[in-house]
Amino acid sequence: MGAHRRTGGALEPMKMRPRTRGGTSGARQGPEACPGARVSVHVEPEPYGEDHRNTMETTSSTETTFRDATVEDVPVLVALVESAYRGDASRAGWTTEADLLDGQRTDPDGVEAVVTDPDSRLLVVERGDRIVACCQLEHRGTHAYFGMFAVSPEMQGGGLGKAVIAEAERLVRADWGATEMHMTVIKQRDELIAWYERRGYRRTGRMSPFPYGDERFGIPQRDDLEFELLIKELV
Repeated sequence: MGAHRRTGGALEPMKMRPRTRGGTSGARQGPEACPGARVSVHVEPEPYGEDHRNTMETTSSTETTFRDATVEDVPVLVALVESAYRGDASRAGWTTEADLLDGQRTDPDGVEAVVTDPDSRLLVVERGDRIVACCQLEHRGTHAYFGMFAVSPEMQGGGLGKAVIAEAERLVRADWGATEMHMTVIKQRDELIAWYERRGYRRTGRMSPFPYGDERFGIPQRDDLEFELLIKELV
């Protein structure tokens, strides 16, 4: 995973890799990967966490559209990620990290680097003309890395997160031939890790340190934060 490369942890502080140019390993292929291409899916409601079954939105039938992000989306995406994880507003959903981290979750330079990186794609999820979720996919040889996953707090609990991760897994199999999806999650996020386990991800016990002292990742509220690697075999 590298030592704190800023490449985007799944629902964890974003770690962007340096912008690179050239190369074909991350070349986007297939109609879904063409700039501006949209794919619509049907979303069935499913609560994110057992404790939020009665508080989150549970729309029974909604069309959700996926497309690749553009540089013009960067300000909206920064606001979306911040709203899902930081400050009191994030407490409207269950993915908040407000009790663990203060400060920023990401910034415009970091998001733009993902959008323009040839080895990554940043999926934008829309309902109508509104961006409601996003995730980063990074091509790493035989596996893909899943990060910068954010769902607007008021949209959490309606099955949108499940639909996003399923589409992400489909894309990395189809476009890159990836056989595994990897992500890193703060080990203290027990409820979040349990949600990923229900999606087929397994804990590896492989830890990497939190980058204390680098406020690009946020301001820790405790001194024992670590990232754990989660892996899912894609079949």
